[in-house]
Amino acid sequence: MADLFNPAVLTALGVCCMAAAATVVGSLIVVRGNHSSPRLLAFGLAFSGGAMVYVSLVEIFTKSVTSFSETFSGQAAYTAATLSFFAGIVLLGTIDRLIPNPHAGLDPDHPATEKARMHRVGLLTAAAITAHNFPEGLATFFATLDNPTVGASLAIAIGVHNIPEGVSIAVPVYYATGSKQKAIGAAAISALAEPTGAIIGYLILAPFLSPAIFGAVFGVIAGVMVFLALDSLMPEAKRYSSGHEATYGVIIGMGAMALSLVLFK
Repeated sequence: MADLFNPAVLTALGVCCMAAAATVVGSLIVVRGNHSSPRLLAFGLAFSGGAMVYVSLVEIFTKSVTSFSETFSGQAAYTAATLSFFAGIVLLGTIDRLIPNPHAGLDPDHPATEKARMHRVGLLTAAAITAHNFPEGLATFFATLDNPTVGASLAIAIGVHNIPEGVSIAVPVYYATGSKQKAIGAAAISALAEPTGAIIGYLILAPFLSPAIFGAVFGVIAGVMVFLALDSLMPEAKRYSSGHEATYGVIIGMGAMALSLVLFK
C-alpha cells in the first residue's frame, strides 16, 4: 500500500504545492490593481490569451511530442502529438456547439450580459488551466520523488509560468463578479489540481500511466487551451479595446510566458 507519510513522498508533495501556489500569486496581482478601465480589461484578457497560446504551442505541445517519443519513432511521435492537439480543439469546439451559451440572443451591450459572458470566459479558462495543472502535478511529484534536485528545478519553472496562468483566470472572474474572493478562489481551485493530481497519481494511477498517455493528455490540453484563447479570450479583448491594447496584451502575454520558460529551462 502506498505510504503518503513517507518523508520522500511528503517532500515531493510539498514541492508540488509550492509550484501550485504561484497560480494564486497571479490572482493577487490582479485583485490589487484597478480594473475599472475597459482598456485595461482588454489588455488583461489579451495578455491571458497570448500567454495561453504561447505556453500551449511552445511548452505543452513539446511535452506531448517528447512523451510520445518514448514510445514511437520521431515522425510517429510528432504525428500522434499533432492528432492529439487537434483532437483537443475539436473536443472543445464540439462542446461549445452542443452546449448553448445561455446569454446568446440577449443584448450584447447590456451590462448584465457583459458580466455573465465574462464570468463564462473565466470559468472556461479556469477549467482549461485546471486540466493542464493536473498532469503537471503528476510530473512535478514523480520527478521530485525520483530526484529532489531535478524536481525542485521543475517546480520553480512551473511556478513561474503559473503566475500568468493565475492572471488568466482572475481577470475575467474579477471583472464579472467584482469579488476579490471569487477571483482568488477560482485561481486557488485551479492550483489545487497540481497536488490533487500528484496524490491521485501516486495512490491510484501510477501503475497505468505511460509516456503515450501523458503525450495524449498534453496534446489534448494544448488544443483545448488554444481554442479557448482564440474563441473566447481574444475576441472579448477586442470588444473592450479602443486602440492597440489587445495586440499589445497578446504580445506581452507571450513575452511574459516566454521569459518564464527561458529563465528556468
